[in-house]
Amino acid sequence: MAYTVSMLYIGADHRGFGLKESLKRYLTQNDIKFEDFGASQLEPGDDYVDYGLAVARAVAIDPTIHKGILICGGGIGMDIVANKVKGIRSALVGSVHQAVSARTDDDTNILVLEADETTPDDAGDIADRWLNTEFSGAERHVRRLEKISQLEEQTFIS
Repeated sequence: MAYTVSMLYIGADHRGFGLKESLKRYLTQNDIKFEDFGASQLEPGDDYVDYGLAVARAVAIDPTIHKGILICGGGIGMDIVANKVKGIRSALVGSVHQAVSARTDDDTNILVLEADETTPDDAGDIADRWLNTEFSGAERHVRRLEKISQLEEQTFIS
C-alpha cells in the first residue's frame, strides 16, 4: 500500500503521551512525515481539549491531504473535541478492522487511539492500515457524508 497523506499531525495529553512517543518512533522508521502538536513532555495536569483542537484545526485547513492522530487515555474526549471542528471526521479506533472501515466508509481524517488499551504494536498496525486505506467513494457513503457536511453548516466550529 502507498502512503498518500501530505502532512500528518499528532497530539496527545498526559495519558496518551507514552503511546504517542512510541507511535512517533514507528512513523519515523517508516518515513512518514508528521508534526507533533504536543505534549512535548509529560505534563500530568494538561487537558486533552487543547491538543485535540490544535490537531483538528490543522487538519481542517485542508482535510483532503492532511490527516491527524490523537491519543488520550480512553480516546473518547479527543474524539469528541475533534468532531466539533468543521470538516473533521474523527473516529475512535481499536482494531485494524475498524481502521479500514473508518477510511473506506466514512473517509475519516483523524484517527483517535485509546492509550489505556492500545499497545504500541497495535497502534502501529492500526495507524498503518488507516493511513494506507483509501475512501471507497461508494454512492451510499458519499451521500451520507454530504448529509454530515450539511449538519456542519449549522453546528460546528472552525
